[in-house]
Amino acid sequence: MRFTSLFGPAAAEFAYLIQLWPVWNQIIAPAQGLNFDPVPPPSLDLSELGRVALTGDFDAISLYTYQQQTESIYSTNGSQAIVTQRPNGDFATTVTSDGFIKSMCPFVMKDGTLAGVVVGGNFTSMGGLETQGVAMYDPNTQKITALTGLTGNVNVVWCDQDTNTVYVGGDFKGGNSTNAVAWVGTSGWSDLPFTGFNGPVNEIRGAPNGNMIFAGSFTGLANKSSTTLVHKDQQIINLSSANITSGFSSTTNGFGDPRNIVCKTSGQDGEGNTWLLEDNTAGFWNANLSFGFQPTKLRLWNTHQDGRGTQTFRFTAFPNAIMNFTYIDPANGKNTSCDARCPLSNDTKVPYQDFRFVNTVGMSSFQIDISAWYGQGGGLDGIELFQDDIYAFAVASLNEPACATNKFPSNASSTGPWKETPSHYSNSIYLTANLTGSSTGPDDVSVTFRPDIQQAGNYSVTIYTPGCKQDSTCDSRGIVNVTWSLASTPSPSQPQQTTIYQTNDYDKYDQLYFGPVDVNSDSFRPSVTLRPAANQKEGTSIVAQRVRFVLTNSTGGLNGLFEFDPNQATVDDDFSKSSIDKAAMGLDPGATLNGLAILDGVIYAGGNASAPGIKNIFTVNGSNATALPGAGLNAEVTTLFAFEDLLFVAGNFTGTANPTVQGINNIAIFNSTSQAWQTVGAGVNGRVDTIVPLDLNITTDTPETVIAFSGVFDQINAFDSSPAIAVSGFAIWVPTQQNWQQNLVMQSMAIDGYLSASTNVTGSTPLLSGSISSQDINAGDAISLTSNPLRINSLGVKIQPEQPSSSSKRKRAVSGVSGQNTTGAVTGLFYNSGNTNITVLGGHFTATASNGSTLNNLIFLNSTGTITGVASGLDTESVFLSLATQDSVLYAGGTITGKINNADVNGLILYDLVQANYAFPQPPPLEGDNVAVNAITTRPNSRQVYVGGSFDSAGSLPCPAVCMFENQQWSQPGSELGGSVSTFAWQGSSNLLAGGNLTVSGTATSLASYDAKKSEWSALDDAAHSVPGPVTALTPANNDGSQFWIAGKNTNGSAFLMKYDGSSFTSIGDDFGVDTTIRGLSMMQLSENHDSNDLVPRGMVLLLTGQLDLPNFGNASAALFNGTNFTPFLLSTSRNNPGSISQLFSEKVLSFKNSGGHMAVGLVVLIALACALGAIFLLVVAGVLIERYRRKNEGYIPAPTSYFDKTSNMGRIPPEHLFGRLQQQGAPQL
Repeated sequence: MRFTSLFGPAAAEFAYLIQLWPVWNQIIAPAQGLNFDPVPPPSLDLSELGRVALTGDFDAISLYTYQQQTESIYSTNGSQAIVTQRPNGDFATTVTSDGFIKSMCPFVMKDGTLAGVVVGGNFTSMGGLETQGVAMYDPNTQKITALTGLTGNVNVVWCDQDTNTVYVGGDFKGGNSTNAVAWVGTSGWSDLPFTGFNGPVNEIRGAPNGNMIFAGSFTGLANKSSTTLVHKDQQIINLSSANITSGFSSTTNGFGDPRNIVCKTSGQDGEGNTWLLEDNTAGFWNANLSFGFQPTKLRLWNTHQDGRGTQTFRFTAFPNAIMNFTYIDPANGKNTSCDARCPLSNDTKVPYQDFRFVNTVGMSSFQIDISAWYGQGGGLDGIELFQDDIYAFAVASLNEPACATNKFPSNASSTGPWKETPSHYSNSIYLTANLTGSSTGPDDVSVTFRPDIQQAGNYSVTIYTPGCKQDSTCDSRGIVNVTWSLASTPSPSQPQQTTIYQTNDYDKYDQLYFGPVDVNSDSFRPSVTLRPAANQKEGTSIVAQRVRFVLTNSTGGLNGLFEFDPNQATVDDDFSKSSIDKAAMGLDPGATLNGLAILDGVIYAGGNASAPGIKNIFTVNGSNATALPGAGLNAEVTTLFAFEDLLFVAGNFTGTANPTVQGINNIAIFNSTSQAWQTVGAGVNGRVDTIVPLDLNITTDTPETVIAFSGVFDQINAFDSSPAIAVSGFAIWVPTQQNWQQNLVMQSMAIDGYLSASTNVTGSTPLLSGSISSQDINAGDAISLTSNPLRINSLGVKIQPEQPSSSSKRKRAVSGVSGQNTTGAVTGLFYNSGNTNITVLGGHFTATASNGSTLNNLIFLNSTGTITGVASGLDTESVFLSLATQDSVLYAGGTITGKINNADVNGLILYDLVQANYAFPQPPPLEGDNVAVNAITTRPNSRQVYVGGSFDSAGSLPCPAVCMFENQQWSQPGSELGGSVSTFAWQGSSNLLAGGNLTVSGTATSLASYDAKKSEWSALDDAAHSVPGPVTALTPANNDGSQFWIAGKNTNGSAFLMKYDGSSFTSIGDDFGVDTTIRGLSMMQLSENHDSNDLVPRGMVLLLTGQLDLPNFGNASAALFNGTNFTPFLLSTSRNNPGSISQLFSEKVLSFKNSGGHMAVGLVVLIALACALGAIFLLVVAGVLIERYRRKNEGYIPAPTSYFDKTSNMGRIPPEHLFGRLQQQGAPQL
């Protein structure tokens, strides 16, 4: 089968840019009004270092490539956003809502004009603009337009270009419509001919014949459904909690208090029972309640005290709405109406009179004005208000009063630290609980609502949540779990609990349940209970306000499906004329349909529905519902998605209804070509709520369509040779690989979170909705780094969660360096000698070996990609913090315990990399409280290995903080040092610099130097006063280590960074955020110089790794410092938290170039000697050339080089000629 991209070539151009940094500077900023400002890439030159890698605690990682990029995590508080892809393939948030976005569609008009993208969900605001459930989004400007008029939740929007109409469905009210309405062209909201449904709409699709199909939990049309209330006006509005005032009340003792008539139903006159006005004076009685209500009936008891009584009155709902009534005239028994002057009988045989409201009007305060009276003045003996709505309030005083005649009045009970909160802009006061301290978990904090149910039937149950803006709790609002028990024998197919996110900016309500509710009885009482969700952060706040029960008609002629012809102005009452309606009516009553899909002209419907031979999914064939193979699926279907000839199905099922296919767990594929079910791996271990397609680069530079599943699950099930994988409710299926992205070893983009919907917009990148985070690559805790071009790559090591049966976590937090939590890959090294080429990673993790076995904490990756580990013997809770090699022996230190060859080890082990086995013998174990080896180094040109950390002795040898291992035995280097060592660096071949939390001869210091020739420790000058806390990271700043950088934590918890120039310390200042932890420092070479400064040479840059909070940026995992500015370098995440990088390690050591700093004395002498010899040579050459030139100018003729025949010449000269002159002159005179 061919799997093509759903999103076209535009997205395909993006993915190959995920890792190539320099190319991005050439990209033109995309449309949609999104900013994409590339960052100039750092000119790192890694050529001298050989292979380079970084370790840390991260699941996904990115290079920092554009200014808008952040180390973002996805929201878990229920807020979602519209998301699009940037040119580098990254996902970017455009606008954020305060709730879930459930559906989107591009509203394209008949003329092809894009009016915007219609967005629906359960939000109350989007882009900071208040808009209930639906909004219009402009993808070019990112502007939000509120589509006001609805109250409630929108589940689905469907844009129909042919009719210029957007069909909207959900659980809401708007205009005269309920649960379904239309937005037409530019004119706005329009009621559909049938004004909606008597239950929620979950899905809308255009049928092949041009009609619209609505699916949901309804049994009738809104304009055709009528619910017969056996008990009308069944809920009494509690006036006891109201603020009651009056005007012109009697001054007679016992008759002037307006509260005399509240909760008085006997009609008895007298002091304390009757409220009177002054004689012959008009007056009023006013009630101001702390909640809103919609009264349907007013009951008044007239007074007959001393012949007095009220003759006429009017009822005013504030602000200034005089209400109309109908009533039965007690004199003639006729139905009569009144408004401003409603009469009240003074017949003592009439105990009370009922006045029914003509219009249903919401109010929270009202006033009764008495304009005429009997006898000397007006008054009343009692008052009650009733409503059809059934509410249970969290604040007990708002429920039905104690004087209510109902046997089971509405009430609520609470446990925990609840406090009343003013209503502000909400409908009523409510309870707020701050989850601080102990006893604030789900078992300790709750509110239970008990409604006054007097009539059994189908009810819609909704819960109301006050907005967080009004009480300024948006930053602390949390999540609640709501459970219910509404029928004495609940249907097993009906849900009994849900999760509500309370981060809504403005008031909202969520439907909890739609189905049968039993009447109150002595043996059963319907109830709804709200509790905080587990494992929320300290200081989370939750609220509880009210729950509403609305009786619905269960015999409206429909059963979860309705076909609507947009061309008909009226709706035919004969639903059997529609094959779609008729097919659903053939299902068992009470069907709930959640998903619709159309594949090759066939309509598929899924939900919670059944019929003989049909379970939860079916096709509409003619006028019948037709079963799929295996009779369908054995539990509820939540959503459907059609892709080519495949139907992806998700829900809460574990197989077909007739078990015929293994491995169908909450996700399945129905192949319309072969008419058979297919598995998606082996599915996941929990309910799946959404299916969303998106394009990702998986194997090549061409993106392909993958399928994302989101829901309530925490594991991708094992199948074939693929192990189970722990996830957080999000999984991506790669059709071309027939596997989960999380299972693939190949490098691909990292994405996590929750996706709820997607839509295509012509001429633009696809829009997604949800809450997601993304990074360049999926990489577990270790990556390689290359330059030219700058790039990060996974090492191909699959660090993964442990098997679900284990109680421990994937990366278990332990106390490491300086008490910091140490997780993931902490350290690493490259070993390359002879034919052995191994990358070693150590830390606290679980990984998978090439043979499929589980490895813990120390792994080896050879040049062929084979992954192995050490043999058994070490405790799985061990943590490796430091590594070094001497010859082929690996020295691995940390918090390590266990047995090797039946001998105890503690803190340090030796492992032969060539023999691939533990070295023998192992060194005697280190001793002390909480032994940890944090640093290991070999002395240059020596067999000595220095081990530093937190320990007291090695075997029986006392050697606190530092021990030296040589020739299979421990020795103590010096006797002055104490404390705990975190890091080492050599200054030449005989001076070792140690950083940590140290003492030298009892004096505290952060830095100490060891002279190996003298075997003596000394505190570094000025370190005790200049360094503000223990040193946890150290790196040389020149070749001999006389200059260096240090980092650590101040005593107040803040991070510090300092440079030592050979004589004094320079602090970089308090630029870091409070959450900064610097774990590693490394000097890096540049191919292009930066501006000159006194801290960092022009051709170099300082790399900081850890969990950084950078000034004017925020979280980063690595940053570069050029002496004046910090620039983010790497961004990472780990389990939806900011990630961290422990350290960089390389195959070779960096050799510093002279950039104006001090050079080693030996090197200076050698250079001087070479210069002197060169100068002498040049002088000699110059002298020879000058002499030759002088002689030539003076007529110098070279001597002949040939010789005469000396023998013949001697024969020709007579002796007398040769000596004759000597005889003539005589001897010289003295």
